[in-house]
Amino acid sequence: MCRHLGYLGPARPLHDLVYDGEHSMEHQSYAPRMTRGNLLNADGFGVGWYQAGEAFRFRRAQPVWTDVSFREVARAVSAPCAVVAIRSATSGFPVDESCAQPFRAGTRLFSHNGKVEDFAGIEAKLRELAGDLAEVPDARAPVDSALLFAIAARHWRDGASLADGLAATVEAVTGLAGGRFNLLASDGTSLAATTRGDSLFLRIQPDALWLASEPLDADPAWQEVPDASLVSADLASGARVQPL
Repeated sequence: MCRHLGYLGPARPLHDLVYDGEHSMEHQSYAPRMTRGNLLNADGFGVGWYQAGEAFRFRRAQPVWTDVSFREVARAVSAPCAVVAIRSATSGFPVDESCAQPFRAGTRLFSHNGKVEDFAGIEAKLRELAGDLAEVPDARAPVDSALLFAIAARHWRDGASLADGLAATVEAVTGLAGGRFNLLASDGTSLAATTRGDSLFLRIQPDALWLASEPLDADPAWQEVPDASLVSADLASGARVQPL
């Protein structure tokens, strides 16, 4: 159910983050190794990145391997923090650019790898938890992930940290329904993620760190994050993994 990646460190071309490695994000779009319940992540993709403190995005409703123009442009754009997401649409939701992640709220980027079970049965309750969507237009996308994003954005507006906003979202939603809730967020200087039902790996280098649904290569530095964990990471403090 989808794949995503977060990067923080020295500015790198977006091309490196999407296409580099024998098991790159592009490769995971057509040959994922660890995803559950699907063989392809071909229903759209998105890349979010930061320049001069502002969050930018490129999203499409097509497989990442078919977009030759983005492959070229990605060589010319570098960023010190980025979120990459490739999508496998859950049955019942459209293949539409508005559903491609990452979603954005101000300078925060958000991605959901998973699904909400019995979404129709709890949609009204999720909308109550989300509150006013006026400040987060992406939350109106016709997909379950959009309301998870809206709930996280509400917590961030109320003062929660990047990681605490994700943790509070998972706690609220799992109290209503089952599903898989691997969430990933960035604010340009830090990353946060949850594991709930799907894989996540962490790689730390002296000046950079990665969070990814699957290792991008055979580097032994990739460490699997236990299920039901909350990860918060920045370059000054490194990564902290704690029970969710």
